[in-house]
Amino acid sequence: MSDPTAATGRLVLVPNTLDLGTTPEPIDTVLSPHALRRAAGLRHWVVESAKTARAFLKRVDALVPLATPLQALSMHELPRPRKGGTGVVSAEEWTVLLAPALAGHDIGLLSDAGLPAVADPGAGLVAAAHASGLTIEPLAGASSLTLALAASGLNGQRFAFEGYLPQNAAERQHRVRELEQRSRREGQTQLVIETPYRNEALLQALCQQLQPDTRLSVACGLTSAAGWCRTLTVAAWRRELQAAGRAPMPDTLPAVFLWLAAG
Repeated sequence: MSDPTAATGRLVLVPNTLDLGTTPEPIDTVLSPHALRRAAGLRHWVVESAKTARAFLKRVDALVPLATPLQALSMHELPRPRKGGTGVVSAEEWTVLLAPALAGHDIGLLSDAGLPAVADPGAGLVAAAHASGLTIEPLAGASSLTLALAASGLNGQRFAFEGYLPQNAAERQHRVRELEQRSRREGQTQLVIETPYRNEALLQALCQQLQPDTRLSVACGLTSAAGWCRTLTVAAWRRELQAAGRAPMPDTLPAVFLWLAAG
């Protein structure tokens, strides 16, 4: 029986580094030789940001020469929600982006940091590739979520990623309390992220709204030279913040916030 996907290319999920906006670390400390070779060999790309993608490929090229010169690569950005629109991308738009794979060429999918489609754009393209019968090839790479969970010492057997909390203070407080109740009821670690310049405000809010015996972990800038992870009870975090007068959070490094309520 013949392989129905033999005449089509693959959608290759290419991991990026986690040092966006910081001093870059050597790329081969985060990405495997296989991932670097695979990225270097791709001619067609769909990316979150063309500027960031070109910077990534220049770093790849310094270690593994690109098979196609950077200026000759086919590169398209993922669709962004249109003002006043529904935010839904049409099947036709996805088909256009997947056209090279449907014609037999592999396509790389790249986000600005970490794994594409995990707390980053790209899931829509992956779903469209499945609908088109294409093979998905995920490459191993760093995910800030799993690294933070592993480093936290919290429950890594049962966890949930919430994404971004509401910006409205009252709505955020309500949601944090809901998630803490779920954590206590199910023994489930909760993970959230925030835009770096709001790191300090979110840590302050979590310390105010979570119960004193809940364990709260902050993982910041993981895989970078300045990266760190700390897990304390909320009561201990409160004492530290009171002594310091402010939250010890940089406003340029991405962070993951995790908590596990006491049973």
